[in-house]
Amino acid sequence: MYKIQTLNKISDIGTDIFDKSKYSVSEDCANPDAIMVRSAKMHDMQFGDNLLAIARAGAGVNNIPVERCAQEGICVFNTPGANSNAVKELAICALLLSSRKIVEAASWAASLKGTPDAPKTVEGGKSKFAGPEIAGKTLGIIGLGAIGGKIANAAELLGMKVIGYDPYLSVGAALHLEPSVKIVTNINEIYENSDYITIHMPYTPQTKNTIDAEQIAMMKDGVRLINLARGELINSEAVVKAIADGKVAKYVTDFADDVVLGVDDVIVLPHLGASTPESEDNCAVMAAEELIEYLENGNIKNSVNLPNASMNAVGTKVCIIHKNVPTTIASITSVVGNEGINIENMVNASKKDFAYTMLDVTGDVPPAVEGKINAVDGVIRVRVIK
Repeated sequence: MYKIQTLNKISDIGTDIFDKSKYSVSEDCANPDAIMVRSAKMHDMQFGDNLLAIARAGAGVNNIPVERCAQEGICVFNTPGANSNAVKELAICALLLSSRKIVEAASWAASLKGTPDAPKTVEGGKSKFAGPEIAGKTLGIIGLGAIGGKIANAAELLGMKVIGYDPYLSVGAALHLEPSVKIVTNINEIYENSDYITIHMPYTPQTKNTIDAEQIAMMKDGVRLINLARGELINSEAVVKAIADGKVAKYVTDFADDVVLGVDDVIVLPHLGASTPESEDNCAVMAAEELIEYLENGNIKNSVNLPNASMNAVGTKVCIIHKNVPTTIASITSVVGNEGINIENMVNASKKDFAYTMLDVTGDVPPAVEGKINAVDGVIRVRVIK
């Protein structure tokens, strides 16, 4: 029986997918085969020898030691797109919040409780909360993946002009965009032409401070910025200074830090992007399905540290995580061949420094043969699935 440990509260809709005759799911279990996690910090955790996979019920994996997991033969999954509608809806809300001074107006109206002639006061004071409509304005989107693409299409339907930048835009994602969305190949076109800019890209050391003082200087005066992706993508100090200088009209962020909290014309939300019951259900279901497919069949989809790979095996499946170096595959197949085991089919895929090879072989694979494969230089982990 596979043991699944949950480090955070995971939606029952997801955990109920596990067949109770094959899986045991609990918050506290020793040496689990897999872990489901949302926000728990895992960098200081020591992993048992049985741990095969970690599934993050969400997109970001900053709380997981992804590289160390690859080196230990642990496949890390995330759930891209599962929360895309929730973030899309919040982004549309953020566009309006950044324009119409809704938060400030509501707070002011609430402050009038108990005062005489509140209705008259409201009518007299509402003009100071006037703000522009979004229709006819230009929205620049950095990142046109599952979330950015939905925002682009929704903004088009709201009458906005949309320009998008994504150097890794897939053909499938491009086909789902409204034809009127303009895709640019130079990110500076986003900065120079947008009335509103929203960023939807993963955080890496290379994408840190994608928007900084230099980029803000290229923007239109009065630009409105939205960050629902990762706090580190936009330099908080640079934005606050630009607001003080009158360059940036509004900043809506889903990430609190001491620099932006309490600053006029900054709206800080408490990381609400995926905080919907529907999103949490979708993420939990996708994470559970990824684990089941990997544990039972060895197939990988949506891994962040190993390549995606799948095979419908006829016989016994041998799944091997190894370094992406020359001669490793040849050494593996030589071991199998020398043992008189026929390889019916083979799949190999790589991702940066790591690779994954799946063999469909005839007959059984004795433990001794599995051990010989595991001893091949560069091999990290071997699993035999019947």
